[in-house]
Amino acid sequence: YLNYVQLRRKLRDEQLLSKSYLNYVQLRRKLRDEQLLTEIFNTVRDDGNVLVSIDTAGRVLELSQLLEQYWQNAETGLQAYNLCLLNNVAYNVVEFAKSQVEWMSDKIMRVFEDNRNNPFQFKHLKLCHSLSELHKVPDPKVVLASVPDLESGFSRELFVQWCQNQKNTVVLTSRPGPGTLGRMLIDNPKMKTFTLQARKRVRLEGPELEEYLQEEKKEKEEKKRRESKAKGDESDTSESEDEMEVEGSSFPGGVKGVAKHDLMMQAEGGRKGGFFKQAKKAYPMFPAPEERVKWDDYGEIIKPEDYMVVEMTQAEEEKAKAEGEAAAQEEFAEELTDVPTKSIVQELTLDIKCRVVYIDFEGRSDGESMKKILTQLKPRQLVIVHGNSESTLLLAEVCRSTAGMVQEKVFTPRLNETVDATMESHIYQVKLKDSLVSSLQFYKARDTELAWVDGQLDLTTPTTDTSALLEEGEVQEMEDLEEEQFFKARDTELAWVDGPLLTLPFTCKSAKAAAEESRETVPTLEALPISQIPGHEAVFINKPRLSDIKQVLQKEGIQAEFSGGVLICNNVVALKRNESGRIGMEGCICEDYYKVRKLLYEQYAIV
Repeated sequence: YLNYVQLRRKLRDEQLLSKSYLNYVQLRRKLRDEQLLTEIFNTVRDDGNVLVSIDTAGRVLELSQLLEQYWQNAETGLQAYNLCLLNNVAYNVVEFAKSQVEWMSDKIMRVFEDNRNNPFQFKHLKLCHSLSELHKVPDPKVVLASVPDLESGFSRELFVQWCQNQKNTVVLTSRPGPGTLGRMLIDNPKMKTFTLQARKRVRLEGPELEEYLQEEKKEKEEKKRRESKAKGDESDTSESEDEMEVEGSSFPGGVKGVAKHDLMMQAEGGRKGGFFKQAKKAYPMFPAPEERVKWDDYGEIIKPEDYMVVEMTQAEEEKAKAEGEAAAQEEFAEELTDVPTKSIVQELTLDIKCRVVYIDFEGRSDGESMKKILTQLKPRQLVIVHGNSESTLLLAEVCRSTAGMVQEKVFTPRLNETVDATMESHIYQVKLKDSLVSSLQFYKARDTELAWVDGQLDLTTPTTDTSALLEEGEVQEMEDLEEEQFFKARDTELAWVDGPLLTLPFTCKSAKAAAEESRETVPTLEALPISQIPGHEAVFINKPRLSDIKQVLQKEGIQAEFSGGVLICNNVVALKRNESGRIGMEGCICEDYYKVRKLLYEQYAIV
């Protein structure tokens, strides 16, 4: 349901971590689909069930889409059988996939645009969230259950229930880790018996139940005692305030804001007529407010929600059903929590009579694909991990023997081995003299300013700043910084350094004293005499895109159009980017040529 990855050669050299599956060979996708369909046909026509162990929210969407297409085809005859997706978040996974259709493959997009129907609006795939829901679906059926290694989840429970029936089939779609049940079934296809641990929760009975109830009773009594003690402390602190409030509320014109209403309101004015007989006691009556109906020029205002007819779509019905089932499960779980239970572990010896098949749907690259990817990326350094020693050494040998596949080093670390794959040069802290800074000529490149520095280092100036620690007799050499060593930073000035390093021998009495002195010394960069300044080639700093250059040329009145990845300017000049990321310029020597070259140079900071 996703497009193939587009691997393009990056402009900068990079490190690459790769798995060592060079000797791994897999069948073509068409053959694997046919194998899966054949296993399903043979099983359901024999009144058996098919368990497909799959992940929760990854490859399960791909297999669901594939099987849904088989079920929609009336010629296959699969509509007489049931297709189910069983995991705890089945509804959420499908709903999320529906909302991400625009980011999926072109095939999915075409189906969505042509049929105006979401490809993940399944008509035959039933979403189940528990085993009780699955048991309501009649047999035979095909169930996509999580997890793929059969170590836990619904797939393990179904395997325990179905493995002793020779009509059933278990399809493993990936290679789990060593030691798991799924890996044992793949490595030992002829295994007939298997012992595993089954965990379940049972109710407490007899002495265990009495002991649990006594402990629970003690905990409740202790909790009540703590609560009563806390309430007693609160009542003691607020007793005086309560007395003041009661006294204020007993007077008709009591203190303002203390008591606004009484249970028994006193008679108005205290007058009692003698002509009519008065009741002995006036009892309070609960308020009965009358709701006022709002009117407009046309009469009573109508509320639309009072007359709406509830209409639910299929997705809303599925959501309501899932919410209702989830609520029922929560109530059932609460009932279980009210009943004291305990977890027990049982060892079960199972006779594996069902058919176990491994069909590779994990999506890993095979050996040929690995070679093509590495040849296309051409990493500067390669670190090979996650594989046995045979495949790791084989891939390393291929990378070293094939020209241009890996530019520098190939690392094959063992388990828990540390590899130093650092590519950047060391960074040192230096001080620039004022005379040197004033002679620099900075060139602006976006948010930075760059300059080329010709100078020499002096290590004799003491300071309290920190620097690189020099060992006794060690000679530090300053390397020329390449273009890759410049980092993009706002309000930062960067510079190249070119010149000899003045090394001074240590004259301290001990290596410890020399180390302390080196910590307190920051090299100072001084200006070179003009006669000793060597020349250097111009350095172009920036990475303009051809699309940006096209806009610049069009603003200057030059017609620029792309043709096969080449930018054609006024039909006389061509701009093309080569494999190393540099922009090449070809064309006739004319006025347009120099104008395009000038505009191209303006996109760089030339140092």
